Amino acid sequence: MLEELAKIPWAVIAPLILVQIILMIVALIDLRKIHETNGPKILWVFIILFVNLLGPIAYFIVGRKQS
Repeated sequence: MLEELAKIPWAVIAPLILVQIILMIVALIDLRKIHETNGPKILWVFIILFVNLLGPIAYFIVGRKQS
């Protein structure tokens, strides 16, 4: 198992993981501050947390209600 972990190209994967974490944090903070969304807030929490990189992006494109 350690040999398999050593074969993973961490130089490529680590920045993607970092971007994903930053987007999730920013989206969750924004979701907490905003009063109205397109759909229930709890649904957006689950989408942001469990749909990897596309969840936070979908929230910023579709989930925020434009006034």
